[in-house]
Amino acid sequence: MILKIAFRNTFRQKRRTILTGLAMIVGFTLLSVTIGLSDGAYGGIIEMFTRNRTGHIQVHREGYLDKPSLYETIDGYAAIGETIQGTAGVDAWTPRMYAAGLGSVGEKSTGVQIIGIDLAREIQATRFDKKVIEGKALAEIAAHEAVIGKGLAKILSAKVGSEIVVFSQGADGSIANDVYKIIGIAESGDGVTDRVACYLHIDDAQELFVLEGRVHEIVVIVSNINQVDKVRNAIEASLDDPRLDVAPWQVVAKSFYRAMKADQQGDAIARWVIMLIVAIGVLNTVLMSVLERTREYGVLKAVGTKPSQIFWLVICEVIIIAIGSIGVGVILGVFANYLLSIYGITYPEEISYGGMAFKTLYAEVNVRCLIVPAFTVMLSAAVVSLFPAIKAARILPAQAMRTH
Repeated sequence: MILKIAFRNTFRQKRRTILTGLAMIVGFTLLSVTIGLSDGAYGGIIEMFTRNRTGHIQVHREGYLDKPSLYETIDGYAAIGETIQGTAGVDAWTPRMYAAGLGSVGEKSTGVQIIGIDLAREIQATRFDKKVIEGKALAEIAAHEAVIGKGLAKILSAKVGSEIVVFSQGADGSIANDVYKIIGIAESGDGVTDRVACYLHIDDAQELFVLEGRVHEIVVIVSNINQVDKVRNAIEASLDDPRLDVAPWQVVAKSFYRAMKADQQGDAIARWVIMLIVAIGVLNTVLMSVLERTREYGVLKAVGTKPSQIFWLVICEVIIIAIGSIGVGVILGVFANYLLSIYGITYPEEISYGGMAFKTLYAEVNVRCLIVPAFTVMLSAAVVSLFPAIKAARILPAQAMRTH
């Protein structure tokens, strides 16, 4: 009976119902879009960061991440790579070799990071060919060629066709120096990396540093980024080698991951603000409704209605409006996030996050951008309706009957 009366009351005062519902619908939609944009932004950042730089999982010699060294290498990386490729959920893998040195073009010199790559695998894993903005990528076989970062090219006043002299020390203590023809200039989206990166074919790099058949890192790309931990555990079990560390991108890029989590906590504050606005709007409307209906509640109590029944009557009215509002909010939230996932929000200028440059922010349509707002609206509506419901339940019939 209480539910039936509450349902009738909801439609009896259409203006009040519409005002209360609008507060909930607007709050739901704003919260849904906020979550959709947040998830879309972080999803895009993580995808670009891992695809362009770290990969989803990395395999190193034990202790290499804590203290990178030219001598901490992985032997027999080809066999390890094949084992990794056979693991369920792995999309691609690629080996890399790192070393520091001095790079010279003409009379200009600067410190460089030599990165030895297997071109075919690097293209499959991290789309290396897409990073080359001028010239061409490395040949699939060693040809004493180099691709340098955009920033490094600017520092050395180098261009496609120039020769770069690399000077360093080999793993056996010998002097490592050679000349390579610059055939391309790359832009990774990370300005720091682009100022020092000198990419060589992995065979050329191994020959230069006397590291034949050895690498420092194996980068793994998974099919589903949400399954990184599961795939990492499977790779670790397949390799079964205590000398190797298998680390997810969250461990490899600790500072980036921590910065992202801190930024996400800042987004949570915006959600609390939206929730507070919804709660205040609902409280104001429901409380005014109770004050307007004081005489009505007095009559109900005069004819024998219990205080608990009046309490639940008010609660039920708000819950009914909340359920209807959530239904409308779901439609608007999905529609808004879908449009933003296609067209996005374009910034007037590029923004940088974690060394990555972004121009457009896209939303993501997922279950979370519907579940969280629905729970928030329902909870806030139920909580803020408690005070008006208690006030209505405590109305004295004699006083209420004299109210106009």
